[in-house]
Amino acid sequence: MQLPKAVTIKEVGPRDGLQNEKIVIPVEDKIAWINKLSHTGLPYIEVTSFVNPKWIPALADCYEVATSIERKEGVTYAALVPNQRGLEKALEANIDEISVFMSASESHNKQNINKTITETYPILEQVVREALAEGKSVRGYVSTVFGCPYEGHIEIDQVLKVSEKLFEMGISELSLGDTIGVANPRQVQNVLEQFLRVFPKERLALHFHDTRGLALANIYASLQMGITTFDSSLGGLGGCPYAPGASGNVATDDVNYMLKQMGIETNIDDEKLLEAAQYIEKPLNKKLMSHSLLVHSSNC
Repeated sequence: MQLPKAVTIKEVGPRDGLQNEKIVIPVEDKIAWINKLSHTGLPYIEVTSFVNPKWIPALADCYEVATSIERKEGVTYAALVPNQRGLEKALEANIDEISVFMSASESHNKQNINKTITETYPILEQVVREALAEGKSVRGYVSTVFGCPYEGHIEIDQVLKVSEKLFEMGISELSLGDTIGVANPRQVQNVLEQFLRVFPKERLALHFHDTRGLALANIYASLQMGITTFDSSLGGLGGCPYAPGASGNVATDDVNYMLKQMGIETNIDDEKLLEAAQYIEKPLNKKLMSHSLLVHSSNC
């Protein structure tokens, strides 16, 4: 079995990790945290989301965060953008990469975006077109690929249909989301078998939640299929406000540890990751529950 020699980890903690927290983190702490993340070796940080504050109050400071962080050369700073208005603010803040998102599930899409899938397409098409015209790269997210909290199983043909539409718009990479953490390794490989018949593996990423403790196993299954890009959130922060019961994203520190132990290069510093995780625990007023942090705390 041939595993990749190197993997890209994309940090989504400042956006996906904080969007579902009940405590609103002071803007200065967010900025300081992202600055710490920038010095860990992470090549990509999703710093915020330019959404209407009434939908996600925790990210109401998106513009201030995006314009106040210290940009480190070699790091891509991305943001989630739902519509034209959000794009205007993201471009004004000089975000490096624009992320657009939708669901493969009609019910989840309505809950998350307040629109049907068909109604969502033209909005995203405009965002992608204008972002590309401004010289920005665009990444796409598809949620509920492996299961929906409202509909259960989602047919792979429906997931492929949505994914093809996003690639037709001009996205450079697609992140496939296990939004409620229901995927298992065999299912992951079955889905990827279908996807890899249509799309090159270099343009796919996986975004796992650890609701049932299977996220690392699912990453390993993806590695076996040749996938080399994964989203994660430091300390396991995060969830989905429109997916009841969904726990945090797979922890960046745990993913990094597993990959390094397997001899797969990430270029990320373990100690600096743990320092950044411990920093954000104080404003969150809670301990992060990643395995790496728990082990580190017990050894201190």
